[in-house]
Amino acid sequence: EIGREGETLLMAAIESATGIMNVKEIALASKRLMGIALGAEDYVTNLKTSRSKHGWELYYAREAIVLAARNAGIYCFDTVYSDVNNLDGFRQEVQFIKDLGFDGKSCIHPKQVRIVHEIYTPSQKEIEKSIRIINGAKEAEAKGSGVISVDGKMVDNPIIMRAQRVLELAKASGIYKED
Repeated sequence: EIGREGETLLMAAIESATGIMNVKEIALASKRLMGIALGAEDYVTNLKTSRSKHGWELYYAREAIVLAARNAGIYCFDTVYSDVNNLDGFRQEVQFIKDLGFDGKSCIHPKQVRIVHEIYTPSQKEIEKSIRIINGAKEAEAKGSGVISVDGKMVDNPIIMRAQRVLELAKASGIYKED
């Protein structure tokens, strides 16, 4: 049953220097906490600065949030991009935060959602490579071998974990179903 007392999942918005300095503890504060997100407008105001085109004023906060989320085993989401008519700038920022390790991006306008989906949805090439990596790992495990090679390259646990992440994103995007 959804909505029973004590079972509703929570997400914390980190919006100040104090929040960033305590983000690790915040991320671990409750088993009901499913994620943390950066609230950039309040955060930069608290820092006595403003949002810039390049976003350097958010870099430390973004890294701190990703690290705290990974440490706690929860999701992390980046702040909104307020310039809704600058879709190229939005696309660049979404790619940047994906590269930093964020699980997603908060959207302030419906036309931004498609871009987030595009960037977070793996390509067919990425999916096929990930399938080869996972299958190679399974074959090696079945043979009792700890060494595997896929497409002529050595594959170790971090590569396998990244391949699993690609397939998780593909499943979430609805473009891949495990056989």
